[in-house]
Amino acid sequence: MNYLKYLLVGFFFGIVLTKSEAVSWYRIYEMFQFQSFHMYGIIMMAIFVGTTGIQIIKRNKLKDIDGNLLIVQDKEKGNARYWIGGILFGLGWAMVGACPGPIFILLGAGFMSVGLILIGAILGTFLYGVIKDKLPH
Repeated sequence: MNYLKYLLVGFFFGIVLTKSEAVSWYRIYEMFQFQSFHMYGIIMMAIFVGTTGIQIIKRNKLKDIDGNLLIVQDKEKGNARYWIGGILFGLGWAMVGACPGPIFILLGAGFMSVGLILIGAILGTFLYGVIKDKLPH
């Protein structure tokens, strides 16, 4: 019963992404072809909301639902790994037309071929876990 709130947030997230067409392969294709502002607008709004939320948390010293102080750590120095990770993420997104969240939304909408993408994402995550100690962090 404790996980019901997460399930409800997940449903809400799925509805918002579906209605905004953020899970549409066509919209993603348009974005990577620089033919439409639609997806860039969604991404910029998410950055704005996230940045504003983080600033509100930091400035007001907000607490979580259990009363613990929310701590947002400062960004690490050196950002090569973020560039590499971002490029790999973007290439995967461009190749399959879906990032992790929409994979589950598309499966729930009945697009069963996305199951292959989910298997690839799980295998990629497993592979990272196997080799992460050998990577320069």
